[in-house]
Amino acid sequence: MRLRPIPLLLALCVVAVSAASLVGVRNAARAANGAVASKAGSGPRYGLSTVGLSYPFAAAIAKGFSDAAASAGARAVVLDAKGDVQKQANDIDDLIAQKVAGVAVMPIDSVVAQGWVRRANAQHVPIAAVAALVGDPRTRAIDDVYPGLVALASQDEVAAGRAAGTLAATWLPRDRVARIAIIEGAAGFPEVEQRARGFRLALDAAGLRYRIVASQPGNWTSEGGEAACQNILAARPDIDLFYNEADDMVIGCARAVRAAGSSARLLGVGGSKLAIASIKAGAVDGTVCFKPEALGALAFEALHAKAEGASRFRTYPIPAVTRATVGECVGQW
Repeated sequence: MRLRPIPLLLALCVVAVSAASLVGVRNAARAANGAVASKAGSGPRYGLSTVGLSYPFAAAIAKGFSDAAASAGARAVVLDAKGDVQKQANDIDDLIAQKVAGVAVMPIDSVVAQGWVRRANAQHVPIAAVAALVGDPRTRAIDDVYPGLVALASQDEVAAGRAAGTLAATWLPRDRVARIAIIEGAAGFPEVEQRARGFRLALDAAGLRYRIVASQPGNWTSEGGEAACQNILAARPDIDLFYNEADDMVIGCARAVRAAGSSARLLGVGGSKLAIASIKAGAVDGTVCFKPEALGALAFEALHAKAEGASRFRTYPIPAVTRATVGECVGQW
């Protein structure tokens, strides 16, 4: 994993304005509705539908996408779904209707996104997914790219969970059953299930005796992570480890752990700048290093080349890092 739906707005009546004024009004309206167009490049236009630009991770993907478009002499149109599935559906329909050269989408709901792929295909508009798969995440492997997509540019979320679980297994007690709490993202996002599944697979492979004694959503935010960890610690002060499915949540969870005087280990996912700084300071124990700008660039490059001669699944290495190895992770968000 977030945001609240924001209605479509602005019915504008503009009479007797200059062409320059009209462009300014249109740009203001698009910005108010969550649209950001890159200024660089005069070539073909490529669209990116994000889950929400208020999320630093999504904003970093948009930056990578826009930078790659500019480098190719193209223009990027970034639409902000603001966490609203219906708005994202409308945004994608708008991009398809505009006959952009290609559409990349960070799907809020991977199952609903199947219909968006079919609509793009029907209009012969290339479409790629970025950061999350299209299709049922419980039954579809990450590298089994949904039919009709030019490509999926994503970290392997199950592998990310596995990297987190492998690291956690080195910290947890072996002489008793370890007590673990999971702070999830938000309902509907495929990475919630995938990161948890990989985490458990790694713990099982390590032969660790453990129990997931609590699991609560943190809704991808620092405040949500703090509240969830506070609630869990009030009922279970004996937690050995909090596995937070995103770095924003682990930062909030760290505040709750310190306030409660808990000795629980803290593990995140994402490689955010703040999490890396917190690991260096000893406030967080580890994270899994993501590179969202690279994802945005990979999605654009796949659309631009229509993935000719390349795998439709595009990814990069995602190591888990601790204070001893955090220098290997350069935060991009």
